[in-house]
Amino acid sequence: MHTTAAQPTASDGASPATLILVALATCLALVVFTAPLTTLEAMTASLSLGAGQQAWVMSGMPLGSACGLLTAGALGDTLGRRRTFLAGLWITALSSIAAAMATGGTLLIVMRVVQGLGSAGIMACGLGLLGQAYSGAVLRRATAIWAAALGAGVAVGPLIASGLMALSGWQAAHWLIVVVSAALALAARGHLPDNPSSAEKVDVTGGILLIFGLASLLSALVELRVGTARLVGLLLALAMALLALFTLVERRARNPILTFGLFAYPRFSGATLAAFASGAGVLALMSMVPTVLVRGLGLPPVASATVLLAWSGVTVVAALGAVALPERITSRDRVVFSILGCAVGQLLMLCLDANQGWVSALPGLLVAGISNGILNASLGHEALATVPGHRAAMGSAANNTARYLGSALGIAMISILMAGDDGDALLHNWHVAVIATTGFSLAGAVAIWLLSRREIPSAA
Repeated sequence: MHTTAAQPTASDGASPATLILVALATCLALVVFTAPLTTLEAMTASLSLGAGQQAWVMSGMPLGSACGLLTAGALGDTLGRRRTFLAGLWITALSSIAAAMATGGTLLIVMRVVQGLGSAGIMACGLGLLGQAYSGAVLRRATAIWAAALGAGVAVGPLIASGLMALSGWQAAHWLIVVVSAALALAARGHLPDNPSSAEKVDVTGGILLIFGLASLLSALVELRVGTARLVGLLLALAMALLALFTLVERRARNPILTFGLFAYPRFSGATLAAFASGAGVLALMSMVPTVLVRGLGLPPVASATVLLAWSGVTVVAALGAVALPERITSRDRVVFSILGCAVGQLLMLCLDANQGWVSALPGLLVAGISNGILNASLGHEALATVPGHRAAMGSAANNTARYLGSALGIAMISILMAGDDGDALLHNWHVAVIATTGFSLAGAVAIWLLSRREIPSAA
């Protein structure tokens, strides 16, 4: 793959519209993910949510995404990526209708999980569609734009939700998601390439085991904040049993959801570890910045979301600029150095101080934003380059699943550290969280460097 054209190639009916639609849908998925950051208080007042329900509203969407990504990837590679991508958009639209009309916390939580399942179809097959449509240098630019769309969703999601809430309540953000999802689904029908359907059957058994296994694991992480030790223990035991059974089933399946042989390749293992490290490290820490600014420094929610732009907005610019890096810098080096840059940005968040206000957070946000943008662009390319072409959706799904699992672990850990605290106590525990999440980033960088020194196997 050595295409150097300035515009995307047109294989299988692909056109620039493919990149535009995939990027917009990816941005939408991250808007869905971040919308509650600035509307949770309004939801709580409107629906009388308890502490446990608030935790589930925040965690429901990433839980659904993490559980559904690998299954959606298998459906895309087997039944068609365009079909699965469109299904994800329609599921997002329908679940958002129900979320906007919810009159109680239970329905809202369930619909947040279903929104996550819809986003899984978008995320797993969107990157796979880019790998199918473009190649070479054009693919590198396309994955950089895809990575910028991730940052854009994080940047605009809280602002859109808080702005619309002032006009028409917290439900307005969900209605906007309905309109955009439906519009993208209708536009995508005639503008996306599709891979031929496979004669292989979808591994339904493996999909069910994986969904319930990951659901149990992530539920245990959520309940660490609000549940009992007995419930957490039962959920962890159930998760281990289901995931062990999933591993046995996959090793015998003719068309597995996850081909474990791919982990024999250092580049695939490295990309997956890097995604997990970025989720548990910089993504988890930055996701909690608005909470710290509101509870620790007394900023209004909209102001805290605006300050976060120093990270998320810079991520967008850095992802787009990553294509200008010299070709002599290998993919491995880009991933390692960008994760190390994220670790430096995280450590700078120790400077956050109540006396100096939100300005003290800017150095860390800016350094982490630049590094995270380059990391996202590099990981997007690696997720496609480390798997066979007919498994593009699997590579994307594995990478994003690792990212969501890492962020769930990191956010749960930070939430436990800061539970119930305000003011000076919260800032002290925030500093502990900074050090802990920086450890994830550093461990990820070391693991990737060690993996890259292994000799690549001669066969899968």
